[in-house]
Amino acid sequence: MTSPQPSFAEALLAELARHPDGIDLARLRKRLDARMSLLMRTLAWLGEESIGGVEGAGLVRVETRDGTEIVTLTQRARQSILQP
Repeated sequence: MTSPQPSFAEALLAELARHPDGIDLARLRKRLDARMSLLMRTLAWLGEESIGGVEGAGLVRVETRDGTEIVTLTQRARQSILQP
């Protein structure tokens, strides 16, 4: 598995920064005009879980709220991305 293209990851993080309470996974996909497979792969690399022994970046979290998958920035991301 290869890491995502930086420009897509940056666009994803920027979109999440505009939604401090998180955004529905399907809506995020539409806003980024991306295939779900690319979005999920990128979320995996930017997430908190390890992939093949490589620690994730810890910048995003996907959680279920009322049966809907919601994507949010982690506190770590907010500190490093949103603050100069």
